[in-house]
Amino acid sequence: MTRADDRAALIAAMPAVFVLIWSTGFVVARYGMPHAPPMTFLAWRYALSVLAFAAWIAWARPAWPRDRTQWGHLAVAGVLMHGGYLGGVWAAVKAGIPAGTVALIVGLQPLLTALWVAWSGSEQRVGARQWLGLLLGLAGLALVVGRKFGLGEVTPFNFALSVLALASITVGTLYQKRHVAPCDVRTANAVQLLAAFAVTAPLAALEAERMVLHPELVGAMAWSVLVLTLGGSSLLYLLIQRGAATRVTSLMYLVPPCTAVLAWWLFDEALGPVVLAGIALTALGVALVVREPVPRQAATKEKTA
Repeated sequence: MTRADDRAALIAAMPAVFVLIWSTGFVVARYGMPHAPPMTFLAWRYALSVLAFAAWIAWARPAWPRDRTQWGHLAVAGVLMHGGYLGGVWAAVKAGIPAGTVALIVGLQPLLTALWVAWSGSEQRVGARQWLGLLLGLAGLALVVGRKFGLGEVTPFNFALSVLALASITVGTLYQKRHVAPCDVRTANAVQLLAAFAVTAPLAALEAERMVLHPELVGAMAWSVLVLTLGGSSLLYLLIQRGAATRVTSLMYLVPPCTAVLAWWLFDEALGPVVLAGIALTALGVALVVREPVPRQAATKEKTA
């Protein structure tokens, strides 16, 4: 294989690697939250991540964004995709929602993104398949969340935090794709994380609980900084900028079932028939919405073949 072939294969594998990394984020939250309040943990995570990116930038010397407008767009995207999304997820987990359930809720992000793109008229209109996918996704979510409400594991408070995370990652992804010009992933992430730290640190100062340096907390922090932030966030940025976001969304519906299995294995979270049916319905709904339609010429050739 040539160097170009190796590069193409690496880019093709990026969405799958990203989804595998992303699935661990909800499990890491369960490990870290018993030993720290959410905003304090995240403020330290952002600060350590900025230091890691700073060392990387000092060594590689990549270019920084050139104008104030791009700095501003990166900051807005960072507040939404780091501060709002992670803040909502980690606060919801701290408030008692199961990791698999919050993963299912925010797993609707590709469905909402695809519907918004279609509804805005930039690509195609919302058709019967998209509406069916939306109904199936919501039905699956209602099946799981309704049962968790009955068990007391989901409350109006932690559910609202999960919805906040869903809204933040959805709006942040759309905002970044539209407004952020291509630039180096290291400097872009540094700006985004600085913005997330700026809004998270004041909230952390208001938390009464103190962070305890338990081995599980140290492990969760190390994984969050080195794998999730430096690896996962960088991959997400690259995929959005390279236009591979559709491939990410086509695999993103695998995150909730992966997280549910991990949470069942590590934390003994319930994984009964109702939960499995809800996850399957939601995954099917997201798959229907994000699946790209077959071009008419290709469909005609298949029929005549």
